Amino acid sequence: MSKKDLVRKHFSENKNAYITSSTHGNKKDLLSLMNLLQFESEMVALDIATGGGHVAKHLSNYVDHVIATDLTEAMLENTAKHLAEYDNIEFIVADAENLPFATEQFDIITCRIAAHHFPNPTKFIQEVTRTLKVGGQFLLIDNIGHENKAYDTFVHTLEKMRDSSHVRSLKVSEWKDILEKSGLTITQDFSRKKQLPFTEWVERTVKEREKITTIENFILHTDQAIKRYYEVIEVNGQIQSFAIDEWVAVIKK
Repeated sequence: MSKKDLVRKHFSENKNAYITSSTHGNKKDLLSLMNLLQFESEMVALDIATGGGHVAKHLSNYVDHVIATDLTEAMLENTAKHLAEYDNIEFIVADAENLPFATEQFDIITCRIAAHHFPNPTKFIQEVTRTLKVGGQFLLIDNIGHENKAYDTFVHTLEKMRDSSHVRSLKVSEWKDILEKSGLTITQDFSRKKQLPFTEWVERTVKEREKITTIENFILHTDQAIKRYYEVIEVNGQIQSFAIDEWVAVIKK
């Protein structure tokens, strides 16, 4: 099965979980992200790999039209039903690495917590560059790897154990290199820790009790310095929560 087929399978099977996810649907975070962008009412926005449609829904309050895309048709159909009342959102099945849109079509492009599923992030950024208007804004938010090899290996292994469609969380240095080579300019960026409730996080994609236990034991038995860095909280040998690194970047063409 190809990497993209794995993505389709994964999100088809878990389409409701991404709508109800407290991480993806965090209203305070979504509103703070909207504050990073400059809006005009006649703008057209593109939300790539929309998932449960959380960013698209918020964008629709600020712009004239939003196109929400996703590689997974079943996910997109479910999200479209959930957001049926938002009449300025259009839903189109599309590959982030091969967008079916005209050159310089969009004023704003967003992609949140999705790019770690893309097999070719360079191609994704090239497509963003092509379809974004000159002067347009691109908001990228994603989980990131770590410059330290041991930490990077830990977080990548953990993500892959929990989600077979995960490809790789790039390091910030890797993202910056890709963006610079594509001719895009970062105007604002910051890294932050994202707290994840363990049970909700793992059960969003894993149903088998034995596999959940394996993932939990992987975290519990990792190096203490890594556990401290990723803020693992455990009570009586059970993980309550942990944190991963996330990068937020406002980018202009």
